[in-house]
Amino acid sequence: MLNQLTNLAQQFGVESVIKNNVVPNDKNEAVIDEASHSIIRGLQKIVTEGGTEQLACLFEGKNADNKSNLVVQKLTSELTDNLTQKFGLSASDATGIASKLIPQIISALIGKAKDPNDSSIQVSDIIDSISNGNSAGIMDAISKYGGQFGLDQNGDGKVDMNDAMDVVSKKGGLGGILGGIFKK
Repeated sequence: MLNQLTNLAQQFGVESVIKNNVVPNDKNEAVIDEASHSIIRGLQKIVTEGGTEQLACLFEGKNADNKSNLVVQKLTSELTDNLTQKFGLSASDATGIASKLIPQIISALIGKAKDPNDSSIQVSDIIDSISNGNSAGIMDAISKYGGQFGLDQNGDGKVDMNDAMDVVSKKGGLGGILGGIFKK
């Protein structure tokens, strides 16, 4: 997952990092790598703080590239702080880089994860990365918010193990469940 994020950061970092005079050329690669790591750490922090509903909305594709999206704001803040602390960039310069780079990367990440013709990034890989391999919290979110995403398979008004079993058998495992949540 980190490699895919790094590739996206490199793709979008040309304008905001490499061609940006405030970033010394010898720091370009490190700044781009920091963007990738900041996204992972930021998403993990959101999960830890109970922000699974925010992530569910983000992965549903709502405002993934919008700077007013709460998750995008948190990730932008995370990267801004890291760029000022680790690379000595001014707050203004770091904010400029982060506020351009984060929405582009997140939008591309969500787009690829939801694209059935692009297997480079899977929703299940993202969930594993941000939940540190323990998807129980995400599964709790599935139970809590699953009805909103059409996971109430038997129409009983709740999302439970019976629904999960139906989704698993119809859509192929945890990836299918997560794909159902994120409309993949």
